[in-house]
Amino acid sequence: MGERERRDHGSLIRQALDEGAGARSALAASWRRSMSLYGLDPVEHGRVETVTEQQLHEARQAMEPLTRAAEGVLDRLFLAVGGVGCCVLLTNAEGVPVERRGAVADDETFQRWGLWPGAVWSEQVEGTNGIGTALAEHRAVTIHREQHFHARNTGLSCITHPIHDHRGRLAGALDVSSCRADATEAILGLISAAVSDAARVIEAQTFRQAFADARIVLAGGATERNAAALLAVDRHDLVIGATRAARLSLSITDERIAAQLPASDLLTPGGAEADLLEAERGAVRRALARSGGNVSAAARALGVSRATLHRKLHRLGLIDLH
Repeated sequence: MGERERRDHGSLIRQALDEGAGARSALAASWRRSMSLYGLDPVEHGRVETVTEQQLHEARQAMEPLTRAAEGVLDRLFLAVGGVGCCVLLTNAEGVPVERRGAVADDETFQRWGLWPGAVWSEQVEGTNGIGTALAEHRAVTIHREQHFHARNTGLSCITHPIHDHRGRLAGALDVSSCRADATEAILGLISAAVSDAARVIEAQTFRQAFADARIVLAGGATERNAAALLAVDRHDLVIGATRAARLSLSITDERIAAQLPASDLLTPGGAEADLLEAERGAVRRALARSGGNVSAAARALGVSRATLHRKLHRLGLIDLH
């Protein structure tokens, strides 16, 4: 990009902010943060900031459980998007890529753009961009070419989805980026759906990996769109973990989990009362089965009278079983 194009891009951003677009547009709000909060200049022609090799090593170590869960997902995502000139990045919560998938033929180009492990793509450093803005706003974003804050990044198209760890906390981001001029909005829309699906799979696999010894159940009310709404339940039927999607849909907090939260209170209509009824129904059915359907024998096994057991059968809807 030439000097004139950089100046024009800077003028476009300043004009949008002067006209108050930041109050109406999420994109312009990010531009305003970039300029006013972080003190960045859209026409600055600086180089991409990078961390040291030691810092990258430490970032990779800290992300190891999540990257282990993500390996196969990153490979499959790259197979889906690599053919249209894209690379795949997994970053930490500071916007530093720790894992990358890309075609060898494109490596030199992507490294020159900074789409490489160790580069810093936080909004504080690079202004509005897919990775940094997704992390800053905790939502999936697509930043297409001139929507970037820095003029030197306007050749990029970035589709990014935040990633949360097994405790529901922001852990990083999954990004697919392209530096091809023919990346159309229609193609970016298809890639966005693939990135969203991959992010949910990574979160779910990270959660299952963290609670490998627990029973994993799909949270009540979960749909295909929030299939990562998972609960980890121990042998006492207490919730010991919940994904971010489950926490949001069921108002689960660390404090509620620490206070011993019964899974039945979340998953069963009527909560604990319904759970107790189901437990009683199960005990009666087992006693009848062991006695071959003999009500008197079942009553003795349960320690109640025959008349009391008959009343229970009516109350529990089991009258047809004897």
